[in-house]
Amino acid sequence: MSWLTIFGLVAVTAMLVFYALESRSHWFILALAVACVLGSVYGFLQGAWPFGVIEAIWSLVAIHRWWRGVRPIPSK
Repeated sequence: MSWLTIFGLVAVTAMLVFYALESRSHWFILALAVACVLGSVYGFLQGAWPFGVIEAIWSLVAIHRWWRGVRPIPSK
């Protein structure tokens, strides 16, 4: 197994674990965002740029969700 394959396996496994734990703490949502960035890097390094782009978008979604959880929108 190459280092790139191991890196991808770790990144995707972390995404799965943090996605499963995200309801426990907003910090798991931030960890999911970081894992998505790692998954995106893996996709681009492997040459699967569509995977890299989608994972980058998912990381932005997760960062937005984390930010919203840390700083709730005030109600009117």
